[in-house]
Amino acid sequence: MTIKVTVWGENVHEKTNKVVARIYPDGMHNCIAAGLNEDQDIEATSVTLQDKEHGLTEEKLENTDVLIWWGHAAHGDVADEIVDRVQKRVLEGMGLLVLHSGHYAKIFKRLMGTTCSLKWREAGERERLWVVNPGHPIVQGVGDYIELPHTEMYGEPFAVPNPDEVIFISAFEGGEVFRSGLVYRRGNGKIFYFRPGHETYPIYYDDKVKRVLKNAVKWSQPEGSRWIDSCPCVPADQAPNPIEVKGEGLHKPGEEGFK
Repeated sequence: MTIKVTVWGENVHEKTNKVVARIYPDGMHNCIAAGLNEDQDIEATSVTLQDKEHGLTEEKLENTDVLIWWGHAAHGDVADEIVDRVQKRVLEGMGLLVLHSGHYAKIFKRLMGTTCSLKWREAGERERLWVVNPGHPIVQGVGDYIELPHTEMYGEPFAVPNPDEVIFISAFEGGEVFRSGLVYRRGNGKIFYFRPGHETYPIYYDDKVKRVLKNAVKWSQPEGSRWIDSCPCVPADQAPNPIEVKGEGLHKPGEEGFK
């Protein structure tokens, strides 16, 4: 069964920075989608911040198995209504892959419940992403590490909750280390944060990076039935076992609870 992926791109640097425009002439979002579409089991399309409703309409999200998020300069321009919409779908079971500077995206900070801050440096230094969980589906076919000759440094401490699992740890030429591949579950949805992807380097053309993204899409696709968070009241006469209503109640029969 084909996995439907939506790649969300901020699409700001491609329009304002000559270096980024040269490296990604069709936009980073389209480059990422093209890499995913090399896999016959994946059908990836792209949308951007500038699209109506940021491209994330109710209909689009309803037909998305996995959402990939890349943002950097315009996190604050993402409407809270859209963040609410994406969060709802993640809790229901949609997978979410957050890339590079998307650590500051509204949706990621909300799902993490922390600032998601870190150290950084832009010096074009070498990065080795060491695989520390070789049995995980996300790293199959990658080998011991991914080496990127030029990249932006991210350094610890990374202000996120302890992940369910750490998949990669990066070692940078300047000496810093960083937890570069983290997985979480929120509600019924699976989340993967993947660090590489600074826009002034051709990172999303790298074969091993593309392999990780393909693997992560397959790992994070929805499993089982969709979880709907409706918080219903179960009337006493519908309890699994017979019960007698005792004492006073705050709510009238059929009345919705407080949220």
